[in-house]
Amino acid sequence: MGETKLRYDDVNVGDEAPAVSHKLTRTDLVMYAGASGDFNPMHTDEVAAKEAGLPSVFGHGMFSAGLLATAVTNYVGVGNLTSYRVRFTKQTWPGEQLSTNVAVTEKRAGNEIVLECSLVNEDGEAKIQGEAVAVLPGN
Repeated sequence: MGETKLRYDDVNVGDEAPAVSHKLTRTDLVMYAGASGDFNPMHTDEVAAKEAGLPSVFGHGMFSAGLLATAVTNYVGVGNLTSYRVRFTKQTWPGEQLSTNVAVTEKRAGNEIVLECSLVNEDGEAKIQGEAVAVLPGN
């Protein structure tokens, strides 16, 4: 079974990508720290986080950005993304159910589409907001 290819002529403004969901765990934080080399104790050390006035450890921003980027590239296809910009709006916390929202907001000349994208928790609180641009193959 091959990869489904999104084509420019088949996309309309308002179309939405399938959501990617993930429950953030403390194991995710430790694994991401090891993989990325980001050993800031605010992400993995409960005592240090509480001493800093936080309620708990919190997620790495780039872990969240990667989750959102996965949803975008799953939708537009590997190699088609030309721009991805995000703004971190809230911290993520272990136990939160994170879900992506990706929607087509514009179609441009040259088979280019613009996507509004966000990562939200189970209460709909935005953790990341951003925009992506992709160039899709024609029909």
